[in-house]
Amino acid sequence: MKPSVPKGTRDFLPQQVIKRNYIFETIRKVFVKYGYQPIETPVMENLSTLTGKYGEEGDKLLFKVLNNGDFLAKADKDALANLDSNKAVSSLSKRGLRYDLTVPFARYVVMHQNDIAFPFKRYAIEPVWRADRPQKGRYQEFYQCDVDVVGSTSLMYEAELVQIYDEVFGNLDLKTITKINNRKILAGMAEVAGCSDNFMNMTVAIDKLDKIGMDKICEEMSKRGISDSAIETIRKVLNVKELKELKPLFSTSETGLKGIEELETTFNYLEGTSLKNQVQFDITLARGLSYYTGCIFEVVHDPETYPTVKMGSIGGGGRYADLTSMFGMKDMSGVGVSFGAERIYDVMEELDLFPESNPENLQILFIAFDDEAHNFAFKQLTQIRQAGINADLYPKPTKLKKQMKYANDRDVPFIVLVGSEEAETGKLSFKNMETGAQEKLTIEQIIKIFTS
Repeated sequence: MKPSVPKGTRDFLPQQVIKRNYIFETIRKVFVKYGYQPIETPVMENLSTLTGKYGEEGDKLLFKVLNNGDFLAKADKDALANLDSNKAVSSLSKRGLRYDLTVPFARYVVMHQNDIAFPFKRYAIEPVWRADRPQKGRYQEFYQCDVDVVGSTSLMYEAELVQIYDEVFGNLDLKTITKINNRKILAGMAEVAGCSDNFMNMTVAIDKLDKIGMDKICEEMSKRGISDSAIETIRKVLNVKELKELKPLFSTSETGLKGIEELETTFNYLEGTSLKNQVQFDITLARGLSYYTGCIFEVVHDPETYPTVKMGSIGGGGRYADLTSMFGMKDMSGVGVSFGAERIYDVMEELDLFPESNPENLQILFIAFDDEAHNFAFKQLTQIRQAGINADLYPKPTKLKKQMKYANDRDVPFIVLVGSEEAETGKLSFKNMETGAQEKLTIEQIIKIFTS
């Protein structure tokens, strides 16, 4: 059998994992700095928890888990006979892999409401699964790095999340644009266009604007039952670039004006703060997920700085007012954003933005020439490790060429050569693998090089 992995998934070599951990740790440090606490939820949720939360297209992408045991014994025979997969699935599967970290978080909040303090600020860095068509930057298994606060309607948190995005990407040395819109503005657009009853169809189409263009989304809206006059109004509103230009167009929409006010408040919080990257109002930003009710966010790499990079959004999120009510807990507003770790990794790899040195890399490799030297080297290795230095010893005092090849394969910056002379004098041959420079040093001197 030829070994393989499921489509849309990937193996990662050690150096790739180290780079990914660099991204995760950079993100985690900022989350903690802003007062967010870690939680974990199961990789599987009940399908009743997941379905109906992501919109029509999102529900199609849920991975279902077959029931344990003889799953066909209790299956809906009529549905199977009629090849009705939608009807059959409820009898075949009660659980699914989580699609994101936000809906499980809402479920978590409701179940643990007596154990947490509100407003509750949490972060999670965990994998999720989507039955999407694999392509560049889009995988069926991938990590999300989520940060949310629930239990407050304060727009201070919208501004704080913009700062978190800015600080993380600044620390990763990645130039980005954080786009902001408000679902109430989109609802206002539907109101002034006279198609509020078709709001979800409108937003699903608008969410594809950057992929298929204005003409194509107008065609899609038409196919979804939106009138030509409504489409013309929507097209006009989507061409607006500044918030202040929207107010006259939304004079008959209280919802739309409220969305403008919320965005103005968010920008007022940010006014005068130091940001490394761009923040822009973008009326075309829709975010397809149905649970967003207020401000929405999306982050992309700066195309002017990186014109050759072809990648979709590397972050997104928004305000949700009613998510916990689906689980029986009303009036619990929340807001959160997610970092697309897989796409961030791919962009940084393409642009060679990862630092050359990393605290997870092996720093020293000991190489011994004979059994006695190997035993001595092991004791020196123990001292090195106790000093907090990443170090290793080749397992056998075999041919020097073989041990040196291993050092090169591991890309180790320094090696320590140990023979009978080194074991007798305690002066170790310390070699810089990049420059070739070599000197005799005691173990204490070597430790000082890495710890001073």
